[in-house]
Amino acid sequence: MTDIAASSAAKAGNLTADSTLRRNWAKLKRNKAAMVGGVLIIIYLLSALLAPVMFSGNPAAPNLMNSLEPPSFKDPLGTDELGRSILGRIIYGSRVSLIIAVGVVFVGLICGIPLGLVSGYYGGKVDFIIQRATDAMLAFPGFLLALALVAVLGVGIKNTVISIGISMIPLYIRLVRGCVLSIREEVYVEAARAVGTRDVQILLRHILPNVMVPITVQTSLSMGTAILFAAGLGFLGIGVQPPTPEWGAMLGSARSYLFHAPHVATFPGIAIFLAVLSFNLLGDGLRDALDPRFKI
Repeated sequence: MTDIAASSAAKAGNLTADSTLRRNWAKLKRNKAAMVGGVLIIIYLLSALLAPVMFSGNPAAPNLMNSLEPPSFKDPLGTDELGRSILGRIIYGSRVSLIIAVGVVFVGLICGIPLGLVSGYYGGKVDFIIQRATDAMLAFPGFLLALALVAVLGVGIKNTVISIGISMIPLYIRLVRGCVLSIREEVYVEAARAVGTRDVQILLRHILPNVMVPITVQTSLSMGTAILFAAGLGFLGIGVQPPTPEWGAMLGSARSYLFHAPHVATFPGIAIFLAVLSFNLLGDGLRDALDPRFKI
């Protein structure tokens, strides 16, 4: 009888989870802006995965005979100051930008979530120490903190990911801590404590799953911010270094040709704009779909 009851409870839980998933997906589909953002993200992902198929040439190989050519049938977006195809460099640049965005979010999640859980759950001196360190990091604007860290660590993709990722950690700490402060007083958490459940199990089984919704939304927004920060560092010449195709570095090298060859800067700028916009739109849509307080 116990096995039958357990099986019935598991099936009921699965049905509830499936129903919730379908309901959230239906809400997300009704949000047209979020769907546009999702489609744009899929396009960028496909560009990154299929870059060699979409552009067969070498995006870093110069061809000075074709420098600063305007958009044409041969080169739909024109060429840059070294005669390289801007379309090809934007396509391959999507790889770099998405790798940076994923790496930055991973650093923020792997460091920010545990610190936020511990800070919110235990409180006291632990909370005080973590929050004062967080305040110190938040005293610097995120981009300036990333800029300072890159100046210390050096240029390159790896150091760019680390620097921007560290600047994202305080956001996740504050977000997770705020959620934990309210969840830890819930009846089911008190009941788990009463029966002697260890703190680690309470944090992982009862609290963490209930903070995943705001974490998911913040992750989407953070990826857009990471792309923007990486482009800013590349524009200043201290991010991803040439000849690696990166949108911000492309903008930086196009400054000298802005007036007589505006296409060199226009198309990388549009790529950055659409990438950041798509993650923000999807993040807003996920918030509206996953938060029961919002009704679409």
